[in-house]
Amino acid sequence: MTPRQSSDRAVDKRRVILDAAIRVFAREGFHRCRVSDIAREANVAYGLVYHYFRSKDEVLNTLFSERWALLLEAIDEVDKQDVPVRQKLHAIASFIIDSYQHDPDLMKVIIVEVTRAANTFGRHHLDEIQRAYEGIATIVAQAQQDGHFRDDISATFASLFFYGAIEQLLSAWIFDALAKGPQDFEQAKEMVVETVCGGLELVPPVPAAAEIE
Repeated sequence: MTPRQSSDRAVDKRRVILDAAIRVFAREGFHRCRVSDIAREANVAYGLVYHYFRSKDEVLNTLFSERWALLLEAIDEVDKQDVPVRQKLHAIASFIIDSYQHDPDLMKVIIVEVTRAANTFGRHHLDEIQRAYEGIATIVAQAQQDGHFRDDISATFASLFFYGAIEQLLSAWIFDALAKGPQDFEQAKEMVVETVCGGLELVPPVPAAAEIE
């Protein structure tokens, strides 16, 4: 076996373990499962999990950081595009909702065990989470500066409202509280963008009614 083949095999095993952990965490909950459960799901030796990860905490941290890095990259790429702000926010909403469609178990783990968890995981990743909010706030602030959005609402508040609305939808889908067909996902993207942009866009003043003589 060549060094390249050995390296590829190691990467494959690491990925197998991470993918197995997603299924176990989503099915059992992070705190209820053990490293042995992950090994069994991955069909690997118990010790091999510890070869790649020091603990199941590190497995969860890795899963979150990998996915969240993609979101941060997506927000950064969207911000660089010379397109209307509505299109930018729709692209971000689409990325998050499409991520759920592609891998609902992973998104369930991220939301339930990290971003909505008032525990060490949420605090540990607070800076990463905050960077996503700041990236969205930057897009809103630029729209305010360009005169497209009203400036009497904090860009940070608007960003939290936007992301919070999407995360609440994800939570509803995770717990089967909302229909989740392809049309439902597309409608959700449109409604979130319309709700946020509709409240932020500058609306021409309505002319005063003519006086009755």
